[in-house]
Amino acid sequence: MLTLPTADARPEPYRLTGIPLVPRTPCVPLTRTAFAAAHVVSDPLRERNPWDSRPAVDWDATLAFRSQLWDQGLHLAEAMDTAQRSMGVDWPTALELIQRTMRAARAHPAKPRVACGAGTDHKAAQDLTTPDAILSAYTTQAEAIEAAGGQLILMASRAFTAIDATPDTYTYVYRRLIDQAAQPVILHWLGPMFDPALTGYWGATDVPKVSDFVLALIAENPTKVDGIKISLLDQSHEEQFRARLPAGVRLYTGDDFNYAPLIEGDGTRHSHALLGIFAAIAPAAAQALEALALEDHATYHKLLAPTVPLSREIFRAPTRFYKAGIAFLAWLNGHQSHFIMPAGFQSSRDITHYSQVFRLADQAGLLSRPDLAEARMKTLLALHGIDQS
Repeated sequence: MLTLPTADARPEPYRLTGIPLVPRTPCVPLTRTAFAAAHVVSDPLRERNPWDSRPAVDWDATLAFRSQLWDQGLHLAEAMDTAQRSMGVDWPTALELIQRTMRAARAHPAKPRVACGAGTDHKAAQDLTTPDAILSAYTTQAEAIEAAGGQLILMASRAFTAIDATPDTYTYVYRRLIDQAAQPVILHWLGPMFDPALTGYWGATDVPKVSDFVLALIAENPTKVDGIKISLLDQSHEEQFRARLPAGVRLYTGDDFNYAPLIEGDGTRHSHALLGIFAAIAPAAAQALEALALEDHATYHKLLAPTVPLSREIFRAPTRFYKAGIAFLAWLNGHQSHFIMPAGFQSSRDITHYSQVFRLADQAGLLSRPDLAEARMKTLLALHGIDQS
């Protein structure tokens, strides 16, 4: 029995009731492409000046976390915002992460797909004031990722909004990045709820106008665009957008609120997945996708429905702090020995939030080692002065 605080700071008894899902390999090929965006595990014993220096990474734990995702039939979105890009993880660390992950992926029996984030974060803002400078920065990272064997995700860059880039600037840069890529790329439309610095991305704030622009950009060379990840937390917009995509171009949902109906689809069209929440709910996600492949929609919803309140809590505003919930669940489930994040990011959420994540994860069957999870939760509660006697 635990004493957990509620949102209004009242202590409340809680007893674990969930039946843990057992992670396993799907029994059939999945009919949806599902990328889980994974976090980075810190090495707190080697961490020095965490706010001012490169993060120290526990590479064994970081790669083991990815391996268990692959074991369950999921693919990987590497070095994305879930990995704290520009929020504690710099480009040199991200590149080493990509290189190590690509070697591990080639050795894994599932031969998973790995798509990696290319951006401009190795350059300071004052060095990214022209379209050519932004293009050059992207190209540097893209070439490094392709040299490692990764597929490109063209991450949204703050450099564009910092210079109030016009649609012509986006066209100039993206057209060249798409055309010069070795294999089809994944575009990345990340809403300001995930990063306020991206407000006005694509050169406007009017979503219908921006949608027309992005679709036109894709239509210029659709064979070089694998798909687009949209993270606007707007189910209706995503459904309308994907209906207008050229044949063969995927919509990868990044909607951590509405992923269940979007992935299931409407009988004519559906979304694939590129989601941070899938790293936290991997057993439920993988087994639900297996059920969908078997056309067992009842089981699909039974597995995913309890994960939606959990995801909405992890991704609640300020949404950009969601990475803390991903790492928290990894700690509770024994994928890492501590709850320390690059740049001390675990402090971005409060104990009432972590308590609610604990409750919802239990109810979704996502505390795979209940005794360990309870013991670790007691430790966190004690650190916050919440007596368990």
